[in-house]
Amino acid sequence: MDELNRDSVEAFKNKKKIPLVLVLDNVRSLNNVGSVFRTADAFMAEKVYLCGITGKPPHRDIEKTALGATESVDWEHVPDTLELVKRLQVDGFKVCAVEQAERSTMLHDFQPEPGQHYAFVLGNEVFGVEQDVVSTSDMVLEIPQFGTKHSLNISVATGVVVWDFLSKTLAQEA
Repeated sequence: MDELNRDSVEAFKNKKKIPLVLVLDNVRSLNNVGSVFRTADAFMAEKVYLCGITGKPPHRDIEKTALGATESVDWEHVPDTLELVKRLQVDGFKVCAVEQAERSTMLHDFQPEPGQHYAFVLGNEVFGVEQDVVSTSDMVLEIPQFGTKHSLNISVATGVVVWDFLSKTLAQEA
């Protein structure tokens, strides 16, 4: 690990993060929760919100996939996803539900606004993002898929949308 020149948890916490938070809407799998933490750490997301039934640290199944990222990434449990979405909007976040829905924006067509903070809402493994949350969101982002399956695992979807956001944000700064 020394050769990788990784920051300590304390140094990581003090670094400037990308203008992005992740909102998990009733995610059942603790392994998926841990994977989202690890992705949030890898790409320096500001925070992870764990909503509704989403499991929260400390839990061995979360830690199994988070590999310590629950210590480096800020997180908060919020009982109601819709209330959080409304609060984030008041705080100036643009809320994007990641879902397949009418009038969604394909991820490759999404262009983040420079300086704008975003919240990406990712939903339950079976039911997706709650409809009232989708309806209240500022936009719906859809990951294009070309195979026979109609969805991605939430941890994979998180990695795809966060990397897309980060790469577009970095390109704007160049």
